[in-house]
Amino acid sequence: MRYFLTFLICIALISISSCRKDFSTIPSSGNLEFSKDTVFLDTIFTNIGSSTYKLKVYNRGNNAITIPKIKLEKGTSSNYRLNVDGIPGKDFSNIDILAKDSIFVFIETTVNVAKETNPLYTDRILFDNGNNQQDVDLVTLVKDANFIFPERNPTSMKVDNLILDGKQTTVKGRFLEPNELTFSKTKPTVIYGYAAVPANKTLTIEAGARVHFHDNSGLIVDNKATLKVNGTLTEKVIIEGDRLEHSFSEIPGQWGFIFIRPGSVNNLIENTIIKNGVAGILMGDLLGSNKKTKLTIKNSEIYNNAAYGIWARNSEIVAHNLVIGNAGEASLATTLGGTYNFTHSTFANFWNNGIRQNPAVLVNNFQDFKEKDKPETRVLKDLKAANFTNCIFDGNNNFELLFDKVEGSLFNYSVRNSLIKYNPSNENLKKLPEMDFTNSLFYKNIITNGNPVFRNPQKEDFIIGEKSDAINKAISTPFTTDILGVNRSSNPDVGAYQHIKFKEKNP
Repeated sequence: MRYFLTFLICIALISISSCRKDFSTIPSSGNLEFSKDTVFLDTIFTNIGSSTYKLKVYNRGNNAITIPKIKLEKGTSSNYRLNVDGIPGKDFSNIDILAKDSIFVFIETTVNVAKETNPLYTDRILFDNGNNQQDVDLVTLVKDANFIFPERNPTSMKVDNLILDGKQTTVKGRFLEPNELTFSKTKPTVIYGYAAVPANKTLTIEAGARVHFHDNSGLIVDNKATLKVNGTLTEKVIIEGDRLEHSFSEIPGQWGFIFIRPGSVNNLIENTIIKNGVAGILMGDLLGSNKKTKLTIKNSEIYNNAAYGIWARNSEIVAHNLVIGNAGEASLATTLGGTYNFTHSTFANFWNNGIRQNPAVLVNNFQDFKEKDKPETRVLKDLKAANFTNCIFDGNNNFELLFDKVEGSLFNYSVRNSLIKYNPSNENLKKLPEMDFTNSLFYKNIITNGNPVFRNPQKEDFIIGEKSDAINKAISTPFTTDILGVNRSSNPDVGAYQHIKFKEKNP
């Protein structure tokens, strides 16, 4: 007991001494310096919290100082929140800064646009009083939106799970109501959880619309349902996460995926940008359902997804002028068979957020899976067609296209007038018969290890330049304009873009 009392006394003495200021200060004279004179908290949606931004406050003088007051000009009614030197609040007194030292001020906000007449929400942080007062402006643009939330059980208040094929799932979300089946450009649509399109219904996303998904959220197109994304060249549809701050513009994995389930019909995506998800589009299922799953996608871009740009299992895709960029696993994976036709498409994977095991494009006719307490099982399905015409396969791996065949089912494929990066270090891959570019049954006019000369692949800019090896190497197709609307009726280039002359960089 005696030792315990001694321990408590020591703790108390340490606590008292740590609270005591062992240096003298003088009042602030209004000569503070700041890391910035205005803090822009970027753009946020109504009622969604911002990121945390920081401001550094400097005392350049030779004496320690005390700032008598730091506060928000709008006081406790302000929508901004501060943390000054580790203390949260909106009004602070007697804040010390040592000589030649600084403190941090952290700023956040959440704004209800319904309560603010001006979408540009502002306030000021005031430092000191009277003639010594200094200030830093705070500015936030707040957007109104249509929000779709999953339902909650009225008793337990737990978020409901989706029921698919008559079975309860662990997926948080709900089916869209009839009045929610059109997303327009009037307001952005922000989705929490997974929004599902019911059977025999069509979700239409109009030109110029913006769809934003929260973390662990996405879209499901159910059996017999349809997705129509009707972007245009001048009004593209944008599908991304709900964090609008610039620092989130290139962060993958911010939301889940668009899941086009087996049995969905007449799906169309055109003039659309899909980015920063776990996977841009998933199709089919791991068992390779025999229900038809078809997607037509054109003049669209899929970028910066944590796992896949598109992962299709025993599905059907018809695509032209498609660009699929960085992804942690593969830009395009067509596994477990199916039917695929890609024309004038660019698959370019320069993923730099870790080691990528797969090539940009992986095509196979099987799927291995393992259920609990059961041996691993392999499912085979027919690859009825995997046709690539006028396509680019490039990236920062040694090889960016792989046909991985297992005997026991159909395996039909064709690659024509395409630029392929293929220089594997593995001797077995070099000898794969499916990767023999001299075999004219499967390959014609292949440009092996050519340089596409992308404008800026690290920024997902895959326009090709005037020194590209893809120039004038394509064959004519019905698709006589490129993804930007540029005419390619004569002398077409390989890939989704016709080449341009790059502007010279300033020295």
